[in-house]
Amino acid sequence: MSVTHLKHGKNEEARSEDDAQVRATVEGILKDIETRGDAAVRDLSEKFDKYSPASFRLSDSEVEALMNRVSTRDMEDIKFAQAQVRNFAQAQRDSMRDIEIETLPGVILGHRNIPVQSVGCYVPGGKFPMVASAHMSVATASVAKVPRIIAATPPFKGEPNPAVIAAIKLGGAHEIYVMGGIQAVGAMAIGTETVEPVHMLVGPGNAFVAEAKRQLFGRVGIDLFAGPTETMVIADETVDAELCATDLLGQAEHGYNSPAVLLTTSRRLAMATMEEIERLLAILPTAETARKSWEDYGEVIVCDSHEEMLDVANDIASEHVQVMTDRDDWYLENMHSYGALFLGARTNVANGDKVIGTNHTLPTKKAGRYTGGLWVGKFLKTHSYQRILTDEAAAMIGAYGSRLCILEGFVGHAEQCNVRVRRYGRRNVPYGAAAE
Repeated sequence: MSVTHLKHGKNEEARSEDDAQVRATVEGILKDIETRGDAAVRDLSEKFDKYSPASFRLSDSEVEALMNRVSTRDMEDIKFAQAQVRNFAQAQRDSMRDIEIETLPGVILGHRNIPVQSVGCYVPGGKFPMVASAHMSVATASVAKVPRIIAATPPFKGEPNPAVIAAIKLGGAHEIYVMGGIQAVGAMAIGTETVEPVHMLVGPGNAFVAEAKRQLFGRVGIDLFAGPTETMVIADETVDAELCATDLLGQAEHGYNSPAVLLTTSRRLAMATMEEIERLLAILPTAETARKSWEDYGEVIVCDSHEEMLDVANDIASEHVQVMTDRDDWYLENMHSYGALFLGARTNVANGDKVIGTNHTLPTKKAGRYTGGLWVGKFLKTHSYQRILTDEAAAMIGAYGSRLCILEGFVGHAEQCNVRVRRYGRRNVPYGAAAE
């Protein structure tokens, strides 16, 4: 295998040190929230967001006033995007069926898909007002018919962002809090004097939010580990450097630690893309962030073949994978570890982030090896049940069950089965005969 790294990002040791610092910070803050509740949340909000309102929860009148500040065009765009997300989420929900089958005569097995009863949706917005994140979490939870949906979003430039609040409200949130970062997810999961805790946390965020969700997992459910955004461009000679550079920097502007990787079979395209990135960084308004991210976390990797690119891509398991090659469908068939695929030059990650309808809360840090992204099914719990309708089935299953329990040494378990055999078995059938 011939893989050439023309550009490296931070090594694993440096990234691990960063992670350790984040872990320690988050652990201390969550303990403070658990100990001091609302007082801790207020202190943290004042420290990190310079924001200390009379109440962090918005009243109906405050929500209405904020929504009235959103322009007609912006409101129409929000509603359009939300409709796309709802439509796809509903199609996904319709694919999930409750089932009930008779596996043996008189033996009924089934499952029901039941919504999680309360969900806390984190909507990032301290640096960029992430309007789209409200669609992805709040609206999708609404399609799943979650009975209690609460949302928290940080203040933007010292006040609630009207467009974000509008998207949260239109998405179907029942409670809206203006809180950011660790204090927001901590308050929703742990609970305070004024915030009733939820059963599940969802939504993307920075490294601190992702780590807070990781530490809170178990106390509450979470959707997935969705930390700083990642993007990968898989390209060959069928596309040009402008497309590749634009798609890489389009995600690098998210934050100072957003990995962006170019994977290509063309050394010429690799070199041209690096040159184009420098040109774009000279004119991009978000260049300060994007340059730092590209310098510390950007990678350019040249492979000899598409098979090699596939192996590298599956190993990296990037959150977003933009595929622009002469065999896009081949990657669709063979990729197995990623967050979401964006196939062909006509589409791009920003479509998925904002409007096209798929969910943008996706696995990062190789989590794509074991989970997909947020979808309507994440808000549903599949619970099984069983029912035995006949005496004959009770005795037959009981005979098998008794012997299998004794095989494992569980005498008490076996007696649960035996009492059914004695009670429901036919007297003219020797014990266990049905299982022989």
